[in-house]
Amino acid sequence: MIAVSIGRTRHKMVVAEHRALAERGAELVELRLDWLSRQPDLTRLLKERPTPVIATCRRQIDRGRWRGSEPQRQTLLREAIVAGVEYVDLEGDIAGQIPRYGKTKRIVSHHDFDETPRNLEAIHARLADKDADIVKLVTMANSPGDGVRMLELVAEAEVPTIGFCMGELGIPSRILCGRYGAPFTYATFTRERVLAPGQLTFDEMRTLYRYDSITKDTQLFGVLGDPIGHSLSPLVHNAAFSHEKLDAVYVPIRVPPDALAATLDEFGRLGFRGYSVTIPHKEAVLERFGRPDDPAWEIGAANTLYLDGEGEWQVMNTDYEAALDSIRLGLDPDDEGELEGKKALVLGAGGAARAVVLGLVRNGVQVTIANRRGERAAKLAEQFRCKQVQWENRTTVHADILVNCTPLGMHPNVDDTPFDKNAFLEDMLVFDMVYNPESTLLLKEARERGCRTVSGIEMFVRQGAVQFERFTARDAPLDAMRAALRKGISPVRDGSS
Repeated sequence: MIAVSIGRTRHKMVVAEHRALAERGAELVELRLDWLSRQPDLTRLLKERPTPVIATCRRQIDRGRWRGSEPQRQTLLREAIVAGVEYVDLEGDIAGQIPRYGKTKRIVSHHDFDETPRNLEAIHARLADKDADIVKLVTMANSPGDGVRMLELVAEAEVPTIGFCMGELGIPSRILCGRYGAPFTYATFTRERVLAPGQLTFDEMRTLYRYDSITKDTQLFGVLGDPIGHSLSPLVHNAAFSHEKLDAVYVPIRVPPDALAATLDEFGRLGFRGYSVTIPHKEAVLERFGRPDDPAWEIGAANTLYLDGEGEWQVMNTDYEAALDSIRLGLDPDDEGELEGKKALVLGAGGAARAVVLGLVRNGVQVTIANRRGERAAKLAEQFRCKQVQWENRTTVHADILVNCTPLGMHPNVDDTPFDKNAFLEDMLVFDMVYNPESTLLLKEARERGCRTVSGIEMFVRQGAVQFERFTARDAPLDAMRAALRKGISPVRDGSS
């Protein structure tokens, strides 16, 4: 179950938001009484309430907004109990001063906005000793492993415990705490009103991560990177799991540059079975798990880590296959997918470009590389025995295929393009790895010049599809993944990402 927090300054907005949440399927709402700009009117807030509620009034020392005195606050909490709220949130240091009454269940809580202390078990024991129906222990994650420790505590607790970590590093624990026994987790109504660091929206928790469907048997997957907040991989992979009716969830895991090894060990204790890997860990994961005969070694980076059928970790670079499939998708049907003998101009010399160049060279394509930093292009050309031209001379290359591996044209810089529209050749295939927006300026101008085009949507979806197949040993639902990505990059969005 998901408890949705409402923090508004006006009573009528609290009531309206409560009704709206109930209409959208919310089963439990936390009323943050400390957010109200005047003395809370409990009768107005609780009369004909559409869902059960948690009454919470957080002090300023606990990062709340209560402006009255402490005796007034405690009186308000007692009044909420007498009024019959379903739950009341009491901090551990005052829980002993407010006795149990009626059917109201007591959530005895502790928040630490600075760290996740080493003595979590001792803090939990003190809270449980305060006549708690539910213990709530919420701390700030300063490393990915903090959330793992918290989930392990939740799993071992004898008193029902809501335990997760705040901040971006703690997001996996918010999504997974129910899997380990938490009675519920917390979410906010909209992204515009996040009441605690790292809090996700109700729609994200319910629809994107399908929180209420996660059980102790749910298989776990994720994306490792830093930064990770704007990754669309959870959207695409969870859409695929939902479409295939698989008991699995895919979560974002922020991993600082020096924390990959520790994170893999710690999340291994939770039973994760596969990861997408992004910047800055593509090289490090290859060095730890790769095999010298794997194409990823030639590319110099891996973007996928998964357990094979024998329980061994394997790495691969799915950009390699996805790029080739995307290019073949755009070829003239008369070519029947054959690449041999064609000429390609690749713009860029980063990790994605390396995968594209390797795939093209292995299929008999004559490749020329252009990059704004010429030394990188020269190094890549030397490794794969390709040609190289200076960036300013890129339009002089006569190519059958143009591949953009640079970020030029990516949202929000949608008016940028890496190629002069007057330099397109008739019937040239133009493949842009940028997927947001789907129709970049490069592709628009290429189509105007009569070129065939392939968008970065295909690349993103297809590299994710190969990952999905390695994760699940099932064919990927490409259409469902493509639709999810298009919704994710649509200008009209509900705040999910």
